[in-house]
Amino acid sequence: MILDLVEQCSQGLVERRTLVEAIVLAAVAGEHVLVIGPPGTAKSEAARRVARGLGGRYFEYLLGKFSEPSELFGPVDLRKLKEGVLETATEGMLPEAEIAFLDEVFAGSTAILNSLLTLLNERVFRRGSTRLQCPLRVCIGASNALPEDESLAAFADRFLVRCFVEPVSDSQLEHLLAGGRQQPNIEACQLSDLDEISRRARQVDLSEVQPLLANALRRLRKEGLGLSDRRSVRVQNLVAAAAALADRDIASQADLWPLALAVPTAGEQQTARQCLEQVLAESDNPSLFRLAEEVSASQKVRARRLLEVGQAMLAEEADPLRVEGLLRDIDAHFAPDHLPLELAQLRAQLKATLP
Repeated sequence: MILDLVEQCSQGLVERRTLVEAIVLAAVAGEHVLVIGPPGTAKSEAARRVARGLGGRYFEYLLGKFSEPSELFGPVDLRKLKEGVLETATEGMLPEAEIAFLDEVFAGSTAILNSLLTLLNERVFRRGSTRLQCPLRVCIGASNALPEDESLAAFADRFLVRCFVEPVSDSQLEHLLAGGRQQPNIEACQLSDLDEISRRARQVDLSEVQPLLANALRRLRKEGLGLSDRRSVRVQNLVAAAAALADRDIASQADLWPLALAVPTAGEQQTARQCLEQVLAESDNPSLFRLAEEVSASQKVRARRLLEVGQAMLAEEADPLRVEGLLRDIDAHFAPDHLPLELAQLRAQLKATLP
């Protein structure tokens, strides 16, 4: 189900599949995603598609310095006000959303950010004298850059997963133009399906992997990349979600790859991947293999990606130049005596199609 969802939501979104996968991972883990990148890089489109695919109540808003709290949380309920009760009417607003996208998330006023802080962390919204329990599964925040203001650090820390996007590379511009004309066919699943995977994630046994995770956190600290205590604890939710999405009840070293996504900046994430290279070498995930490969450079997930691309080429009778390029990619990453059986068979099939 998740693999189909990722495929559908990624249609035509060139070089954004890993962003889609990161949002899905966070949704299963019950964590939030911060997407940093220039304007016009499909941040909001990826969020909308995942929201459509998951089928939950969706709320989207572009924050600005003049935004009012009522624009996110709802206006004063006039009927209650006549009765002498000050309460917010939240119907159709953020407190009742299951999936949310907040663009320019750091541009909100102090009043908005303070209310968001509680809503994101505790899933609670205070409306007058009452507390409303919020059904939010995942919030995607977007910004052109990380905030430099120290006063925003606590708010930014609520977004555990950090994704950094750049404009589509020159070599993919043809695919960008073609994909921009496509209308994706997204069949919404039931939000109960996501909740079932999330329930399984909460039951994943982390006891075997916690010593490995602790050692990895020590390595990050040694490199000056220490995570806050909150992020160190909550990254376990991502590890458990990765295990559940791989259909594992007991987390293993193969599920540690989301740790790099919790490192706050793009440069620090790159350093983290380098210093954790041996720890992440065993990474594998059949549902989110593009993201796992980008984070870990693991041979297992790389083989999954090459298999997917190669099978698609066989199905569509791809251009021989593309086939030759894939064969070079396979040979560059796998020595003949270390080539997985399925990939070896695929390689032979691809070679047979060449003139």
